[in-house]
Amino acid sequence: MITSETSSVPGFVAELVRAANEVDRLTASEIESLLLRAMTTVRDLRQQAGIPGSGTEHDAIVRLDIAAKGVVTFSQANISASLCEAADLVRTLWIIVDSGTVVTLMPSR
Repeated sequence: MITSETSSVPGFVAELVRAANEVDRLTASEIESLLLRAMTTVRDLRQQAGIPGSGTEHDAIVRLDIAAKGVVTFSQANISASLCEAADLVRTLWIIVDSGTVVTLMPSR
């Protein structure tokens, strides 16, 4: 659960964006670490907002996991895109959580 001061999430978003713009300056280990942190952050924020993951290949967390595990085989453009996606997910979910919005799913009829 995200409980530290509110500046930590926006700061992490900025770190992800910076990394996406400087992929050539980062090691594979640094990129993998950022993507794994993003996965954890997205999972925590989703939980706070009441948004379940699907666990399928369409789930952003699954895509981030694939990117983290395959960072040595991905092109710089793909890595940059994955870091940008991570930044967007974290930012969007942070806005939802910060607004106090909670999603409640109803069973379909």
